[in-house]
Amino acid sequence: MDTSIVVPMHGHGTSARTADAQRASGARASRAAKAAPASGTAARTASADEVTRLKARVRELASELTRTQEATRRRVAQELHDSLGAEVTAARFALANVETWLPADAPPQCTTALETAQRSLDAVTEAAQQAVTELHAPTLDKGIVCALSHWINTFAARTGLRMSFVCAADARLMRLSADASLAVFRVAQEALNNVAKHARASGADMRIEATAHYLSIVVSDDGIGIPPHAGQDERQFGLAGMRARCNAFDGELQVGASDGDASGTTVHARFEWKALMGNASRPRARRTAIRL
Repeated sequence: MDTSIVVPMHGHGTSARTADAQRASGARASRAAKAAPASGTAARTASADEVTRLKARVRELASELTRTQEATRRRVAQELHDSLGAEVTAARFALANVETWLPADAPPQCTTALETAQRSLDAVTEAAQQAVTELHAPTLDKGIVCALSHWINTFAARTGLRMSFVCAADARLMRLSADASLAVFRVAQEALNNVAKHARASGADMRIEATAHYLSIVVSDDGIGIPPHAGQDERQFGLAGMRARCNAFDGELQVGASDGDASGTTVHARFEWKALMGNASRPRARRTAIRL
């Protein structure tokens, strides 16, 4: 009896095709596995490029805003100097004429009223001169530290506030460009003007801090403090302009209550050194205090 087993030939062909299919599938999986990291890297690179592009656009828009603000300041300062100055001078002459025309027996109230008007004109003139000084760009020939020190002295004398100024002794501060110095100066100026206008403070402290990557301005006062969430309102206290100047140099602005139990407000403005002046040597910072 024939006991042999007949194996169909097509069975072997199917096994071969199955093996080929498995090898092809494995190859595709291997290629996909190799391609996945490359695809992920490409996606991350594209995302990083987009972030870089957007940051550059933010800097560009912030710089344009600050240029517009400075142009507006110059225009308003010129208008105040020319128009208001001329009107005040004309009013002075008119009052002088009235005083001349008064009869000898004029009621004393007339003389008192004229003196009051003259004092009002004096106050307007002083306020206009102060506004023009604030609006004009500061003299930065001797560096940002010298400009701020001089302005803080004037500010303290004008407002009667107790002031201290502590500045990092960092060589990079002397190498800032005119645009960078002006941005730092304006932020510090606006922060202290806010103290005088809104804080009801008796004193304020300013620090300029320097790390390897950032230049920071910290202004603290002992006033009534800032309302909750007011620091996020771009319409208040000139914060929009201050933030724009920080953003123009890859920085940020933070406004909030002073640390600890102390009353008052703290403004922390930060600028990136690389954006302020490009890649430069970074000497170790020391701190010196200037007491006003």
